[in-house]
Amino acid sequence: MATTNDLKNGLVLRLDGQLWTVVEFQHVKPGKGGAFVRTKLKSIMSGKVVDRTFNAGVRVETATVDKRDMQYLYREPDGWVFMDTQSYDQLTIPDSVIGDSARWLLENQNAVVALHEGAPLYLELPASVELTIEYTEPGLQGDRSTGGTKPARLETGAEVAVPLFIEIGERIRVDTRDGSYLGRAGS
Repeated sequence: MATTNDLKNGLVLRLDGQLWTVVEFQHVKPGKGGAFVRTKLKSIMSGKVVDRTFNAGVRVETATVDKRDMQYLYREPDGWVFMDTQSYDQLTIPDSVIGDSARWLLENQNAVVALHEGAPLYLELPASVELTIEYTEPGLQGDRSTGGTKPARLETGAEVAVPLFIEIGERIRVDTRDGSYLGRAGS
């Protein structure tokens, strides 16, 4: 338990049976009336952001979220198997937790897994990953100009838009947040 005076960015609260991360907070002391704390909270499970106001000094329940560096090992029918890089313990994470991150996961890739009471909550990938182009239409002579893009399938099966000059077998960097092409790998 903590009070609203202890709030800080990144703190995880348990409210109404759900886990919320404090994104922003502001202590407000008006001229009349009692002080209060205005917060912006993000749901860990759904990603929904809400504004919530608490009276100053009110007790709020905190939750401990353990973030661990883990390595993706392989896929099983009931989930994705990760290994803790410190303890070498293996953990199977269900599809519902992996979600859209599956588009960017390769075997032996590292990620941060957030756990609450031993249960996986979500996966944090690096901001960008390097992947190989598995298939894309060949570029035509003269397609080296700026502006045009074409679809390309990556080794993970994800589809991204790449410039016309990119060819099959090239390694590219992709932004894991929005799936955009960032450039050739190593550049």
